Amino acid sequence: MEVILVSACLLGENCKYNGGNNYHEKIELLKKKYDIIPICPEVLGGLSTPRSPSEIKNYRVINKEGLDVTKNFILGRDKVINIVKYAKVRKALLKENSPSCGVNHIYDGKFSHTLINGEGITTSALRKLGIEIYSENDIEELLK
Repeated sequence: MEVILVSACLLGENCKYNGGNNYHEKIELLKKKYDIIPICPEVLGGLSTPRSPSEIKNYRVINKEGLDVTKNFILGRDKVINIVKYAKVRKALLKENSPSCGVNHIYDGKFSHTLINGEGITTSALRKLGIEIYSENDIEELLK
């Protein structure tokens, strides 16, 4: 079976910034087609759950308290890259809007709940490696 990375929050793991998850029921169908490797770059980068929400601003990741957490996001990104290389991953299903995993959109960096075109730090690095990137809005495409 082909291996795919999946944002752990989509699998129901409580690793989201607020301590919750973004469980998506169609993930269960993916388990029949792929070997899934769950990842949460933010947790891999040493951030706790729950944690203050973070957004990208001027190429830095800043949490709502104004603390620069870019190093954590970079560490998590690098750990995901190591997983990809080790497991020879070619596809990833990532959580849209996240500062780590956003595929097409991220928040504007002002904590205004406004989405803008953009991608998360981990997503950007995976694209540069040639990984096919999907969001939870693209699960049907992965099931074909």
